[in-house]
Amino acid sequence: MRVLLCNKFYYRRGGDCTYTLNLESLLRASGHDVAVFAMETPEALETSWRSYFPAEVDFASARGKLRLLARSLGLGDVRTRFVRLLEDFRPDVVHLNNIHTQLSPVLAELAHRRGIRVVWTLHDYKLLCPRYDCLRRGETVCESCFAGKWPVLRHACMKNSLAASAMAWLEAVTWHRRRLVACTDRFICPSAFMAEKMAQGGFPAEKLTTCCNFTDTAACVREDYAVRGDYYCYVGRLSHEKGMETLVGVASRLPHPLVVVGDGPLRETLPEAPNITYTGRKDWADIKRIVGEARFLVIPSEWYENNPLSVIEALCLGTPVLGAAIGGIPELIESGVSGMTFSAGDAESLSAGIAAMYAADFSYADIARAAQARFSPASYCAHLMNLYQNA
Repeated sequence: MRVLLCNKFYYRRGGDCTYTLNLESLLRASGHDVAVFAMETPEALETSWRSYFPAEVDFASARGKLRLLARSLGLGDVRTRFVRLLEDFRPDVVHLNNIHTQLSPVLAELAHRRGIRVVWTLHDYKLLCPRYDCLRRGETVCESCFAGKWPVLRHACMKNSLAASAMAWLEAVTWHRRRLVACTDRFICPSAFMAEKMAQGGFPAEKLTTCCNFTDTAACVREDYAVRGDYYCYVGRLSHEKGMETLVGVASRLPHPLVVVGDGPLRETLPEAPNITYTGRKDWADIKRIVGEARFLVIPSEWYENNPLSVIEALCLGTPVLGAAIGGIPELIESGVSGMTFSAGDAESLSAGIAAMYAADFSYADIARAAQARFSPASYCAHLMNLYQNA
């Protein structure tokens, strides 16, 4: 099968990029022909398809902002370059990922008009929320835009800026639900929670498929899953929606050591404490060791997490997870077997959860075996091929 993967960035920048690159490798290893389409950036990985990539958009200048607005509406070099790629590669399936703004959903229309099947994996809530994360001004959970997009203007949700919010509103009303549904054969929701929210927002159930993400399970194999240190850990972005202020506030009052892996806008303001270690960003070898030897991973998110890879990777390493009961997180955790949940944003609930996780007796090897079977590339590929053929 000939598959064209589309994502705005073509390097390991975030979860959507990691998924796209892993999927490319998986499809190639399974014998399929794969092409990629992304925005040109200095960090973009080398590929024979890079000559088709549209130019990088500069956010800093006024001219760059105008180009970005035009591109978000499906205008400019994205159209011409993508059409040329469609004509040269002739895919059976176009598989979209994170494409809004820098590439735009025009890709779906251009492929659909040529009779090509269009499948779209949803990594965030952009089709429902112009801000993408269902957070009003980046602070509190909000679903006001599910019924109409005016609230993004009323609350100036994008970057606390009316101008930026107006651009997001225009993009949202241009690529409205009916238009997106008409040119997309199937939306892949990595969590049942995402599928429920999409249906709540008016997307037809028959076009929604729940399919949990996968990971490179072979890279998660360890010699002895029982080897554990006396600490718990967090891996991810250091930001408000990730619940970092709540976590650090609780952790600083507890005796248990916490290792925090990652960086983000809150790094300079998060307080130091004797039992908290900030490592900054780490590569996979270090993450495998830190997470694989931790007593447990904590995910304190305060937004609608979709299907976090950090949870999947931890479980495949045999590490139980203490996760906030929000978004798709609870779907990944079998309470008392592979972890526990707590009330998102509730410091007392989080504190009690940490104590309970330390007191619990987990079978790390059993957690790893179950997770590696559940999130294996082979099972994901089989599900995806069925979806490609029947979309």
